[in-house]
Amino acid sequence: MGCCKVTELRHKEVINSTNGCRIGFVDDVEVNTEDAKVVAVIIFGRLRLFGLLGRGEDIVIKWENIQLIGEDTILVSHCPFRYQNKPKRGKLPFFSFFH
Repeated sequence: MGCCKVTELRHKEVINSTNGCRIGFVDDVEVNTEDAKVVAVIIFGRLRLFGLLGRGEDIVIKWENIQLIGEDTILVSHCPFRYQNKPKRGKLPFFSFFH
């Protein structure tokens, strides 16, 4: 059984093992105070407009969904959100106004 400090977890990148997408870096850990066990890792939502419009929704990944904690990365089997395809350049509504 390996050991890892919370500060070491914060430097690890979380990757979805089913599709290889990068989810982000661990920002926080949720701990059950009754039995002192880690329940989940939390990745803060992305900044909107450099933080002026707040943040997106936080991503909470339950501990049982973590498959492997490596030296630099954490592989997870389940991601609680859907990946959306980004619109192609020039396909945004703002740009279509000028065409």
